[in-house]
Amino acid sequence: MGRRSRGTLEQEVVAALAASPGPMTPAQVRDQLGRHLAYTTVMTVLARLTEKGLVTRERIGRAYAYTAVRDEAEVTARQMQRLLDARDDRAAVLSRFVGVLSDDDERLLTDLLRRAEDGDS
Repeated sequence: MGRRSRGTLEQEVVAALAASPGPMTPAQVRDQLGRHLAYTTVMTVLARLTEKGLVTRERIGRAYAYTAVRDEAEVTARQMQRLLDARDDRAAVLSRFVGVLSDDDERLLTDLLRRAEDGDS
């Protein structure tokens, strides 16, 4: 299996936390992901997600347990925003993005933009 990007692993961790009925320890997150990850890798991802405000942590006994604050869609939206912010020519990036959307996604995006303009989002 190839190495996954940090963003992909972050999404998987947030998804695992969001699906959990309660807070999870790093070991529980690692077990839930079902992959061979080092405990320190999971801890690093959880620390980054905490810094980004995407998860919260609480002390339970001697360990910390984590809970998702935002859902997977929010994580993806933030990643898309960071990628867009990193480019000089936003118009070209957005134009290419719109150009590869399916007809259904294009209609959905148009509807969402219209609702945001009307203040109904």
